[in-house]
Amino acid sequence: MKPSMAVDMFRTPNWVQIAPLLLLSFSLVVIFYHLPSIPSLISDLSSTASVGALTTNSTLFSPPSAAALPKPRRRQPPPGIKVSPRMGILDETGVMAADFEIGEFDSTSIDELRDLSGGTEENKAQQNEIVRIKYDKYKVCKEIKTDYIPCLDNFDEITRLNLSGSVWKFERHCPEEGKRLDCLLPMPNGYRKSIPWPKSRDEVWFSNVPHTRLVEDKGGQNLIAIQGDKFIFPGGGTLFSHGVDQYLNQISQMVPDIAFGQRTRVALDIGCGVANFGAFLFQQNVTTLSIAPKDVHENQIQFALERGVPAMVAIFSSRRLLYPSQAFDLIHCARCMIDWTGDDENFLLEANRILRAGGYFVWTAEPVYKREEKWREMENLTSKICWELAKKEGYTAIWRKPLNNSCYLIRDTGAQPPLCNSSDPDNVWYVNLTACITGLPENGYGGNISTWPTRLHYPPDRLQSINMEFSISRKELFKAESRYWNDIIESYVRAFHWKELNFRNVMDMRAGFGGFAAALHDLDVNSWVMNVVPVNGFNTLPVIYDRGLVGVMHDWCEAFDTYPRTYDLLHAAGLFSVERKRKKCKISSIMLEMDRMLRYGGTVYIRDTVSVLVELQEIATAMGWVSAIHDTGEGPHASLKFLICEKRMP
Repeated sequence: MKPSMAVDMFRTPNWVQIAPLLLLSFSLVVIFYHLPSIPSLISDLSSTASVGALTTNSTLFSPPSAAALPKPRRRQPPPGIKVSPRMGILDETGVMAADFEIGEFDSTSIDELRDLSGGTEENKAQQNEIVRIKYDKYKVCKEIKTDYIPCLDNFDEITRLNLSGSVWKFERHCPEEGKRLDCLLPMPNGYRKSIPWPKSRDEVWFSNVPHTRLVEDKGGQNLIAIQGDKFIFPGGGTLFSHGVDQYLNQISQMVPDIAFGQRTRVALDIGCGVANFGAFLFQQNVTTLSIAPKDVHENQIQFALERGVPAMVAIFSSRRLLYPSQAFDLIHCARCMIDWTGDDENFLLEANRILRAGGYFVWTAEPVYKREEKWREMENLTSKICWELAKKEGYTAIWRKPLNNSCYLIRDTGAQPPLCNSSDPDNVWYVNLTACITGLPENGYGGNISTWPTRLHYPPDRLQSINMEFSISRKELFKAESRYWNDIIESYVRAFHWKELNFRNVMDMRAGFGGFAAALHDLDVNSWVMNVVPVNGFNTLPVIYDRGLVGVMHDWCEAFDTYPRTYDLLHAAGLFSVERKRKKCKISSIMLEMDRMLRYGGTVYIRDTVSVLVELQEIATAMGWVSAIHDTGEGPHASLKFLICEKRMP
């Protein structure tokens, strides 16, 4: 083509029409790639519209302002240094740091800690291919299941095993596949939103726990009574003739070293009645876990939880309790109806396992002292396991557990009961009791903790005993988790008005080191937390107790040992993305269990990947919950979001 022909081409009418179109196309491409906030803004507007369509009268479901949520913190690594995830933490020169303090951290990196038990984040390609699974609306169960606890009310299995006359019938016997809960438990007639704490300590609605057996059996003990449309709790009991406060003062005077609220922070009350012991210890900064079996007085734990006192159904029988070794600073038994010296002495040996080194065992048992033979048996057994009788006064005796193994090692050869072998004393899921003494760690772990409240944020020595898959700085992870949850809970308190919602009974379904519970305490949310450590992850339960918190080991493929309608807030971070990978687990079954445990008017916060939350929201809708998915502080394109659900009164 000649040069003159090329010039003529650009002068043709066709080129004059095409040139503006090419320029416009090029401009759109540049805008699309260099201004990503435009599609982001469209996405945000759509999300806000969908959330607003759910509800207009609930603070929980109003999208929080950008100022209310924590801003993401970003920190670039030092130039030229690559840190291997298997090498721990390095300083600026690339040398392993032996001692350092936590500073600012990338808020997304803590999610690696939340996923230590096997969870992995889905990539963006997977998130763009989310498929909504539709669930049919769940039916309501028959009225007979109003107070149903699946693993404790499995009458078919109890009958098949011929356990009707055995204490073993009160142990866990979970329904097999195909017979698990597949419906919503009915609400008792006249059910009302629970009375908030601290008023609930002294009174609860009769219609919420409409069972009179305890009143009939214990009415003359100043323990519980009916007054109008409420149960009232005067704070008495068979052995608390002058009230629980006077009884607690007596214990403190007998052994001042118990030091409620300082040295003694976590207690266990066995055979708790209506949990007066634990209810009144709250005012002394002691968290008491009250336990009792679902026996002839089967609703005592239900009363305790309705009052707002930490409690769960548990029994001394053939298996270990679901708590780690050296969990409790003090164990209390006031006429708890346990034969401590019988059944191969296993029950007192189990109490010894879960009692902290240097901890106290308080036994108040009027009928026993009327039988000198039984008292001598108790003295003999406590001597054999090296407990020291600290004080005996009236019908109350207090023993102290040793701080180390020296007493055990100087016993005669063949002394009974023997020391346990090297089996893990913190392994508790369906582990049978053995007639042996659980020894104490030679390094003093568990016994050398700080006093309250210092221990809440001081990394305990037992951090080092957690069996993790790779070498990391546990102390820095501990501190990072605490900072992470403190930031998040602070934003929840502001954006969703948590202090006005009267959350009392709270459960963290995947607790990690207990940072969520510690944040609630630091931010003065007037609640207690049941920290649940799933069996398929790292066993951090000893650390949780060393911090002065309470918790339990559990497998979420099975039902939890609590009555229906007993928790105000359920929190699950990263739980479902892990559990959905297990073949025997269905996330719909876990959601039904959450509905069973959740009070009417209660709330659920689930933090997970987008694809998981989309399916959970469908299940929530099928159960009748009101729900909304919110962005985290990392923004609308982050791999994690959180789902808020509310179980409203019908």
